[in-house]
Amino acid sequence: MSLRERQRRQVRDEIQRAAYVLFADKGFAAVTTEEIAAAAGVSASTYFRHVRSKEDLLLDPVREGGAGIVALLEERSAGEAADVALAQAILARSTTLAPAELAQWRAAFATAPHLLERVALITAEHRARLVELVGERMGRDHRLDSTPGLLVHLMLAAAEFGYLQWLRSAEHPEMSLAVCVSGALDAVVGERWRTDN
Repeated sequence: MSLRERQRRQVRDEIQRAAYVLFADKGFAAVTTEEIAAAAGVSASTYFRHVRSKEDLLLDPVREGGAGIVALLEERSAGEAADVALAQAILARSTTLAPAELAQWRAAFATAPHLLERVALITAEHRARLVELVGERMGRDHRLDSTPGLLVHLMLAAAEFGYLQWLRSAEHPEMSLAVCVSGALDAVVGERWRTDN
């Protein structure tokens, strides 16, 4: 990553942190973009160069997860079963944020429950790449055999369910993101994906 990209990311991160604090304190709807920019110590024009909308500040961490899941799956041992490798890649990506950051994001998200329906774990491009990678692991041509695609879609649906369960249970701090996502993924992992039918 170039110095310029690192600086852009740093500014975006400052804006995001400031927004989370404001959302948790005042509520998502009550916070203006001007307040976020001021709290982050940037001008309104700088804010709009880095952020398309207030909603993106809450949704982008989930949207960015797709590239991370693909990279983590590519790094896993080639001998690992496709379902296990994919589940572990999703779980690893879900736990990359520090607990304090996760708690802050969750508190901010709790003030915008209408955005829950817009949580999508992964883009179509990353989903397609995961289907391809899973097909390779299974020794199946993903263009002719629906099994790799089915596994990816079920695993991502389970992970999204885990995210939503975690976001909706903010009053239960014992329900960590890792626990919710892992429990959901465990429902999909199994021998049925490892047969040579």
